[in-house]
Amino acid sequence: MTFTPKTWVVGEVVSAAMLNQEIRDQFLSFFGAWTDYTPSWIAESGGTPNVSNGSLTGRYLKVGRRVDFLIRLNVGSNTTFGNSNANWAFGLPASPAASFAGARAAAVSFRGSAGEARGSAEISTNNGGTARAIAGGSVDSGTNRPDASFWDQSNPLVAASGMTVTINGTYESAS
Repeated sequence: MTFTPKTWVVGEVVSAAMLNQEIRDQFLSFFGAWTDYTPSWIAESGGTPNVSNGSLTGRYLKVGRRVDFLIRLNVGSNTTFGNSNANWAFGLPASPAASFAGARAAAVSFRGSAGEARGSAEISTNNGGTARAIAGGSVDSGTNRPDASFWDQSNPLVAASGMTVTINGTYESAS
Protein backbone atom coordinates (compact mmCIF):
# COMPACT_ATOMS: atom_id res chain seq x y z
CA MET A 1 0.00 0.00 0.00
CA THR A 2 1.10 3.51 -0.67
CA PHE A 3 0.02 4.88 2.72
CA THR A 4 -1.31 3.75 6.10
CA PRO A 5 -4.91 2.51 5.74
CA LYS A 6 -7.72 4.34 7.49
CA THR A 7 -8.90 3.17 10.89
CA TRP A 8 -12.66 2.87 10.64
CA VAL A 9 -14.96 3.78 13.54
CA VAL A 10 -18.41 2.51 14.42
CA GLY A 11 -21.18 4.63 12.91
CA GLU A 12 -18.94 6.33 10.36
CA VAL A 13 -20.66 7.14 7.09
CA VAL A 14 -18.64 5.70 4.23
CA SER A 15 -18.49 7.77 1.06
CA ALA A 16 -17.52 6.83 -2.47
CA ALA A 17 -14.39 9.03 -2.14
CA MET A 18 -13.34 7.10 0.99
CA LEU A 19 -13.79 3.77 -0.75
CA ASN A 20 -11.89 4.98 -3.80
CA GLN A 21 -8.97 6.13 -1.66
CA GLU A 22 -8.88 3.12 0.65
CA ILE A 23 -9.57 0.34 -1.84
CA ARG A 24 -9.34 1.35 -5.50
CA ASP A 25 -6.28 3.61 -5.20
CA GLN A 26 -4.42 1.13 -3.01
CA PHE A 27 -5.17 -1.69 -5.44
CA LEU A 28 -4.03 0.40 -8.42
CA SER A 29 -0.70 1.11 -6.70
CA PHE A 30 0.19 -2.56 -7.30
CA PHE A 31 0.08 -1.85 -11.03
CA GLY A 32 1.65 1.62 -10.96
CA ALA A 33 4.41 2.88 -13.19
CA TRP A 34 8.01 2.38 -12.15
CA THR A 35 9.86 5.43 -10.88
CA ASP A 36 13.23 6.53 -12.26
CA TYR A 37 16.10 7.32 -9.89
CA THR A 38 19.84 7.85 -10.16
CA PRO A 39 21.72 5.29 -8.05
CA SER A 40 24.92 6.25 -6.32
CA TRP A 41 28.07 4.35 -7.28
CA ILE A 42 30.74 4.02 -4.63
CA ALA A 43 33.97 2.14 -4.10
CA GLU A 44 33.88 0.79 -0.56
CA SER A 45 37.65 0.20 -0.52
CA GLY A 46 38.90 3.47 -1.96
CA GLY A 47 38.82 5.76 -4.90
CA THR A 48 35.73 7.30 -6.40
CA PRO A 49 34.17 5.80 -9.53
CA ASN A 50 32.95 8.34 -12.08
CA VAL A 51 30.39 7.53 -14.78
CA SER A 52 31.64 10.42 -16.98
CA ASN A 53 30.42 9.72 -20.54
CA GLY A 54 28.79 6.42 -19.52
CA SER A 55 25.37 6.19 -17.94
CA LEU A 56 24.01 4.99 -14.60
CA THR A 57 20.24 4.66 -14.33
CA GLY A 58 17.78 3.04 -12.00
CA ARG A 59 14.07 2.25 -11.83
CA TYR A 60 11.94 0.88 -9.03
CA LEU A 61 8.41 0.02 -7.96
CA LYS A 62 7.61 0.23 -4.25
CA VAL A 63 4.41 -1.35 -2.98
CA GLY A 64 4.16 -1.22 0.78
CA ARG A 65 7.61 -2.23 2.01
CA ARG A 66 8.40 -4.38 -1.03
CA VAL A 67 10.82 -2.78 -3.48
CA ASP A 68 11.50 -4.18 -6.97
CA PHE A 69 14.47 -2.45 -8.59
CA LEU A 70 16.67 -2.35 -11.68
CA ILE A 71 20.08 -0.65 -11.94
CA ARG A 72 22.01 -0.37 -15.20
CA LEU A 73 25.58 0.92 -15.61
CA ASN A 74 26.82 1.44 -19.17
CA VAL A 75 30.57 2.02 -19.10
CA GLY A 76 31.80 4.85 -21.31
CA SER A 77 35.25 5.48 -22.74
CA ASN A 78 36.01 8.02 -19.97
CA THR A 79 34.41 6.12 -17.07
CA THR A 80 36.77 5.63 -14.12
CA PHE A 81 36.46 2.84 -11.57
CA GLY A 82 38.13 3.82 -8.30
CA ASN A 83 41.08 1.85 -6.94
CA SER A 84 41.74 -1.72 -8.05
CA ASN A 85 39.87 -4.10 -5.76
CA ALA A 86 37.58 -1.20 -4.93
CA ASN A 87 34.50 -3.25 -3.97
CA TRP A 88 31.81 -1.46 -5.96
CA ALA A 89 28.40 -0.81 -4.45
CA PHE A 90 25.31 0.78 -6.01
CA GLY A 91 22.69 2.79 -4.12
CA LEU A 92 19.18 1.44 -3.69
CA PRO A 93 16.01 3.52 -4.09
CA ALA A 94 14.89 3.01 -0.46
CA SER A 95 16.78 2.03 2.68
CA PRO A 96 16.57 -1.72 3.27
CA ALA A 97 15.07 -3.18 6.45
CA ALA A 98 17.80 -3.88 9.02
CA SER A 99 16.73 -7.52 9.25
CA PHE A 100 17.43 -7.92 5.54
CA ALA A 101 21.08 -6.83 5.53
CA GLY A 102 23.49 -9.30 4.01
CA ALA A 103 20.82 -11.42 2.35
CA ARG A 104 21.48 -12.23 -1.27
CA ALA A 105 18.55 -10.65 -3.00
CA ALA A 106 19.42 -9.57 -6.50
CA ALA A 107 20.61 -10.98 -9.79
CA VAL A 108 23.61 -9.38 -11.48
CA SER A 109 24.77 -9.56 -15.08
CA PHE A 110 28.07 -8.22 -16.44
CA ARG A 111 28.38 -8.06 -20.23
CA GLY A 112 31.34 -6.82 -22.18
CA SER A 113 33.83 -7.70 -24.88
CA ALA A 114 35.55 -10.11 -22.43
CA GLY A 115 32.39 -12.21 -22.13
CA GLU A 116 29.54 -12.37 -19.68
CA ALA A 117 29.31 -13.08 -15.97
CA ARG A 118 26.31 -13.61 -13.72
CA GLY A 119 25.95 -13.74 -9.98
CA SER A 120 23.95 -12.47 -7.05
CA ALA A 121 24.08 -9.31 -5.00
CA GLU A 122 23.54 -8.76 -1.32
CA ILE A 123 21.52 -5.93 0.10
CA SER A 124 23.57 -3.96 2.61
CA THR A 125 22.44 -1.43 5.20
CA ASN A 126 25.88 0.22 4.94
CA ASN A 127 26.18 3.56 3.14
CA GLY A 128 22.45 4.23 3.28
CA GLY A 129 21.55 0.99 1.52
CA THR A 130 23.47 -0.54 -1.34
CA ALA A 131 23.57 -3.59 -3.58
CA ARG A 132 27.07 -5.09 -3.37
CA ALA A 133 29.19 -8.25 -3.69
CA ILE A 134 28.87 -11.01 -6.22
CA ALA A 135 28.65 -14.72 -5.57
CA GLY A 136 28.90 -17.61 -7.98
CA GLY A 137 30.08 -15.57 -10.92
CA SER A 138 31.16 -17.35 -14.09
CA VAL A 139 32.21 -16.05 -17.47
CA ASP A 140 30.55 -17.51 -20.57
CA SER A 141 33.88 -17.60 -22.38
CA GLY A 142 34.78 -20.54 -20.14
CA THR A 143 36.87 -18.76 -17.50
CA ASN A 144 35.64 -19.32 -13.97
CA ARG A 145 35.77 -16.66 -11.28
CA PRO A 146 35.87 -17.32 -7.53
CA ASP A 147 32.65 -17.33 -5.55
CA ALA A 148 31.85 -14.51 -3.12
CA SER A 149 34.35 -12.11 -4.65
CA PHE A 150 33.66 -8.38 -4.77
CA TRP A 151 32.87 -6.33 -7.86
CA ASP A 152 35.63 -4.06 -9.04
CA GLN A 153 37.34 -2.96 -12.24
CA SER A 154 38.78 -6.41 -12.92
CA ASN A 155 36.30 -8.82 -11.34
CA PRO A 156 34.30 -10.64 -12.54
CA LEU A 157 35.27 -9.07 -15.90
CA VAL A 158 37.78 -6.38 -16.79
CA ALA A 159 35.74 -3.18 -16.96
CA ALA A 160 36.04 -1.44 -20.32
CA SER A 161 34.09 0.90 -22.55
CA GLY A 162 30.91 -0.77 -23.75
CA MET A 163 30.52 -3.04 -20.70
CA THR A 164 27.06 -3.16 -19.12
CA VAL A 165 26.33 -4.06 -15.51
CA THR A 166 22.68 -4.86 -14.75
CA ILE A 167 21.38 -5.49 -11.23
CA ASN A 168 17.76 -6.36 -10.52
CA GLY A 169 16.00 -7.72 -7.49
CA THR A 170 13.48 -7.37 -4.71
CA TYR A 171 13.96 -6.50 -1.05
CA GLU A 172 12.11 -5.29 2.03
CA SER A 173 12.49 -1.58 2.75
CA ALA A 174 12.84 -0.05 6.22
CA SER A 175 9.54 1.83 5.85
